[in-house]
Amino acid sequence: MHYQAAARVAPGGEGYIDTQQSRIQFDGSAGSGDALPGPAHLLAASLCACMLKNVERMSGLLKFKYRAASIEVDATRDEPPPRIAGLRYTLRVETEESEKRLSLLHRNILKHGTITNTLAAACDVQGELVGVRQDGTIMKSTRD
Repeated sequence: MHYQAAARVAPGGEGYIDTQQSRIQFDGSAGSGDALPGPAHLLAASLCACMLKNVERMSGLLKFKYRAASIEVDATRDEPPPRIAGLRYTLRVETEESEKRLSLLHRNILKHGTITNTLAAACDVQGELVGVRQDGTIMKSTRD
């Protein structure tokens, strides 16, 4: 497979990325803006998108039923040199599936995620998949 994106920035740092049929604005300034996401935010967002896409993909392959899924990612930056040292995620899936099936889903999401695997090769990626039943019962699957 092949992926393409093109980007442009103007003096002052307001930039945009064109990919597929979408335009994504970003902060390309020398500092840190408050309104637009910077490159590190976009990296964390990319992990979010990858893992949620794989919830959908794996649910079809594994016949895993869920009502909704959401994720939060926290990226940690180190210096010098500036780099993302680690990513920590909490993936929540609303489901009535068993804890064993939740763990299977988690394993497969991590195994087959393009962005997940790429980032895990470059930095520490850790997190948990939290299953939430309709009655409020919580199940967890953790991967370090």
